[in-house]
Amino acid sequence: MIDIVRLDENNKSYYVENLKNRAEAVQRDVIISVENILDDVRQNGDIALIKYTNKFDSENINSQNVKVTVDEIKKAYEVVDKKFIDAIKLAKENIWFYHEKQKQKAWMTTKEDGIILGQQVRALESVGIYVPGGTAAYPSSVLMNTIPAKVAGVRKVVMVTPPSEDGSINPNILVAADIAKVDEIYKAGGAQAVAALAYGTESIPKVDKIVGPGNIYVAMAKRSVYGFVDIDMIAGPSEILVIADKTGDAKYIAADLMSQAEHDILASSILVTTSQELAKKVKEELEKQVQCLERKDIILSSLKNYGGIIVVDNIKEAIEMANIIAPEHLEVMVDEPFLLLGEIKNAGSIFLGKYSPEPLGDYIAGPNHVLPTSGSAKFFSPLSVDDYIKKSSFIYYSQQGLAKVKDEVVTIAETEGLTAHANSIKVRFQ
Repeated sequence: MIDIVRLDENNKSYYVENLKNRAEAVQRDVIISVENILDDVRQNGDIALIKYTNKFDSENINSQNVKVTVDEIKKAYEVVDKKFIDAIKLAKENIWFYHEKQKQKAWMTTKEDGIILGQQVRALESVGIYVPGGTAAYPSSVLMNTIPAKVAGVRKVVMVTPPSEDGSINPNILVAADIAKVDEIYKAGGAQAVAALAYGTESIPKVDKIVGPGNIYVAMAKRSVYGFVDIDMIAGPSEILVIADKTGDAKYIAADLMSQAEHDILASSILVTTSQELAKKVKEELEKQVQCLERKDIILSSLKNYGGIIVVDNIKEAIEMANIIAPEHLEVMVDEPFLLLGEIKNAGSIFLGKYSPEPLGDYIAGPNHVLPTSGSAKFFSPLSVDDYIKKSSFIYYSQQGLAKVKDEVVTIAETEGLTAHANSIKVRFQ
């Protein structure tokens, strides 16, 4: 099921490479298929969009009903559990509170000689949110992708999500979108929906940025349209790493490892601990608890191929391993977790203490659950308000201010062989 190993120089790199190699190489036929769909939608708009929607998702979708109506949203509320609605509202409140702290302000400063410098911060005009449908319907992702945009001040948030065979949308998704204040919702998925957001069709407006998870076709489509629009990231399989000392609770750790392993067979769940005894107890708990879980087969496959229990000599080695792997989720289950926080350099989201399990961050706590994977936490950040804004610098120089630096500007311009640049300065003082 899962092996217990002692960390040494021979196996330290194994876990890093194993995580990086999880995602299978993209087959050439997938890339060709995606490019054909993108080109078709770009040239033929709604005709192509509806054609692929009918082919891959539902034959009941046409250009007249591709947009979700107010009546459909009202009906969704009638079938959704009230407890779910209350939970989503609480999640929205917490997510909004956290992301409100991320807002940036414009600034301006004045120097001597009439020089004014500054920066404007503007929200993007429009954003497209891709939300998976079918069995992988995650209302929480609607909140995580939409709320930072709303906090940033994005004027229009457009959501696309694939319909079921009967042409309907998962009611939980619709309710979450309404609570998050999504402006427009369309029944379209796959590469064709990404193309519609990137290029625009008669029904679906072009946006400035596309965010949200999807299958390999969605991921490749987002990669291909980057440049026509901005995108958030190309997310890989989910992962968790738990650091624990002898005070760690084996029952909690096992449960948390499996909470990620159930995502799919490529998910990775790793424990790094200073305690051999805890390692054995966690393995026993994994074997015990997995028997009661619905996604047992997926969990077992994930743990076997991409899981691990690593025993180290001290906490310093555990933190070093975490910084090398740079996990999407990092749980720190030690006696005094805040003492280690400053040593953690690379992690998407950090969960401190035994009562801060990863699912808390997925749904309710407030920080975003759209996180860097596959080691990209070394250079990438969680989705945030920053992803929905753009900045412009501004410059004002008086004649006196320009006169003081004109010679230096001319010198640099002429050194670079750009005499027209130099002339732009010179003519102002002839």
